[in-house]
Amino acid sequence: MIAVIDYDAGNLMSVKKALDYLGQESVITRDKDVLLAADKVILPGVGAFSDAMDKLKKYGLVDVIHEIIRKNTPFLGICLGLQLLFERSDEAPGVEGLCVLKGSINRIPDGDGLKIPHMGWNSLEIKAEAKLFKDISNQSYVYFVHSYYLEATDKDIVAATTEYGVNIHASVEKDNVFACQFHPEKSGEVGLTILKNFAEL
Repeated sequence: MIAVIDYDAGNLMSVKKALDYLGQESVITRDKDVLLAADKVILPGVGAFSDAMDKLKKYGLVDVIHEIIRKNTPFLGICLGLQLLFERSDEAPGVEGLCVLKGSINRIPDGDGLKIPHMGWNSLEIKAEAKLFKDISNQSYVYFVHSYYLEATDKDIVAATTEYGVNIHASVEKDNVFACQFHPEKSGEVGLTILKNFAEL
């Protein structure tokens, strides 16, 4: 069973619907016991970094997330869920993230012809052995909606990158922790394959 963490984030139902489409049993929950018993856990998210950290603390989910990851349960962060796994964000100076992985979330720099937030389809440069991208062609397109991007400290954990005025670390993989800045649940067949790969880990 896949548990989708409920902390009042925006894209919970779209993630669950994608899992339902794939025939995966899933539940949206913030119940500690359910989350700890799940086979896999997804931290989705659309919204602001500071508000999200406040909600995770309010619902007592920070320690639960760390415990899930310590248990070696496969864990997937999506969009804001990726950003929260890191140490800090330009969006919320002074607010500490979950610090599961090392790196910073930076604002996409202004540039000629670049609209921020970045909303749309971009191709990925995929690392050959990346588990989430099994059976997915390099330069496949996925759907992004974000104003901030990841710069991971350890480049070895970067599974895929894209370009939008700057090199964006679009997906990371480290041990049992996986994350995507883009929305697999809104990325058509490619996105469904990513979620299927996660479900089958």
